[in-house]
Amino acid sequence: MSGPEPEQERTRIQLCGRFVARVAGRRIEQDLPGRQGRLLFAFLVVNRDRVASRDELTEALWQRGLPSAPEPALSALLSKLRRLLPEGALEGRSQIRLELGHRARVDVESARDGIHRAEALIAARDWYGAIGPTLVAYNISQRPFLPGEEADWIEDLRRELAEIRVRALECTARRSLGLGEPEVAVAERTARRLVELSPYRESGYAVLMEVLERQGNIAEALRVYERLRGLLREELGAAPSPAVQRVHARLLTHRVR
Repeated sequence: MSGPEPEQERTRIQLCGRFVARVAGRRIEQDLPGRQGRLLFAFLVVNRDRVASRDELTEALWQRGLPSAPEPALSALLSKLRRLLPEGALEGRSQIRLELGHRARVDVESARDGIHRAEALIAARDWYGAIGPTLVAYNISQRPFLPGEEADWIEDLRRELAEIRVRALECTARRSLGLGEPEVAVAERTARRLVELSPYRESGYAVLMEVLERQGNIAEALRVYERLRGLLREELGAAPSPAVQRVHARLLTHRVR
């Protein structure tokens, strides 16, 4: 029979979609000191691998205008947060760091880890092994990060998560293509969605071309290439990457057979 769960393992933070904060087995999101308290906690969570200065925290909380007394306001928030968290979790006075333990689970970190593992497994052609981490990365990244809030650091995280979502779609398309029938149709749908979401991302076109090639639809694959080539030429004055050109050259060999 297993023993009690360590406190680090009972810490789960969800910042994408519904805000959930379970620290050392205790749900605290409803006890955080208002909107600014939630923002302070979220900022410290996503930056828990480093210290943050008081000036940085003030800027993160009040980008649209400082309160009349920002230093006391920040001190009050930090004091309330210290009382709410386990002893020693909020370290420092002028340089602040949140210590949650290395086994704490934070959804943003799980999305990052998931996409890195998925891409490594795809590169190793471990199609089945890539399924789990791809789903983790995609499911987290498609939920809005701190919905309803606006700040530069929040927008930075949203852009990062949007990129993770696109990368997860690419992993899904490549994994499905690698698995072959009956997953080729999934690969096509996903590749088309990838091109739609990120029209300047060449890898989406490359996957779609390979899927159409697998289906024997060489003419449509060549049209996809021409669409990309025209877009890059007209909008960026650039040509497709060597990797995409290699796929195109292979497609042309089908036509001369």
